[in-house]
Amino acid sequence: MLLQRRAIFALGLRMCSSQATTGPQTIEGARPSANMTEFRQVLSKAKHIAIVTGAGVAAASGLPTFRGQHESWRKWKSQDLATPEAFSRYPSRVWEFYHYRRELVMDKKPTAAHYAIAECEARLRAQGRDVVVITQCIDDLHLKAGSKRVLKIHGNLMETRCVSCGHVHSNKHSPICAALKGTGSPDPDVADAQIPVDKLPRCEKKDCHGLLRPNVVFFGETLDSHVLTKVEKELEECDLCLVVGTSSIVYPAAMFGPRVASRGVPVAEFNLSTSPKTEYFTYHFSGPCETTVPPALAPLKS
Repeated sequence: MLLQRRAIFALGLRMCSSQATTGPQTIEGARPSANMTEFRQVLSKAKHIAIVTGAGVAAASGLPTFRGQHESWRKWKSQDLATPEAFSRYPSRVWEFYHYRRELVMDKKPTAAHYAIAECEARLRAQGRDVVVITQCIDDLHLKAGSKRVLKIHGNLMETRCVSCGHVHSNKHSPICAALKGTGSPDPDVADAQIPVDKLPRCEKKDCHGLLRPNVVFFGETLDSHVLTKVEKELEECDLCLVVGTSSIVYPAAMFGPRVASRGVPVAEFNLSTSPKTEYFTYHFSGPCETTVPPALAPLKS
């Protein structure tokens, strides 16, 4: 069974999909409960909580999700730019796109949902309990809010990785290189900057000077096996799972909640509306994360 699960995780392709897993683990005909009092009782007894988050937790900060109405940059869909092939053929264009995204993140503050999750982690840790955040977000807002245990399955927008030597480095410069200053406008009428490849971000390691790329998982790439191993361990050990602000259509993260539910462990979903995986879960609370998540964690304040 463990080998089968590892095989599923090894697929790890970051791609959009509506593929279902083997079927709901809830009782046939049953619907997820919206009983907050009951959920709080479950929360008060949990010893190891896994919180799976998506772009919805950052919505109130003003960060676009790059899906729906925000899925295009200039005349290209973000899913067509965030690929190894696009970076290989058009590194200047792809770096402009990611420069735009980096600049959006620079001055953003954590939301109430970020702070509620961080406070939950801190208070439970003081009680000898454990919380881990497993996030699809590539920003640093969970860390800015104070969360300590964060597993970033899709990478970090504020890090770079050298395509030559593989060196990963934290980089919060604005702009990341001189040639990108003033570029990145999403306006469809703006032409590409056509920056020469030798002027794009380069590796600073001695004797390398290779081209840098954002240290994020492009569509079509496999996820970091080391991170997935840690995620797998957390999902196996948790006795409560919260799925917060995610559409549950990007794999493998879309399987995390259902996988925990298949063990008979309570899973609570907090989202604007139902998702393709809602039927698997014990609880579902609709509404913006700003209003649903903080009240859910209110018992921890007593």
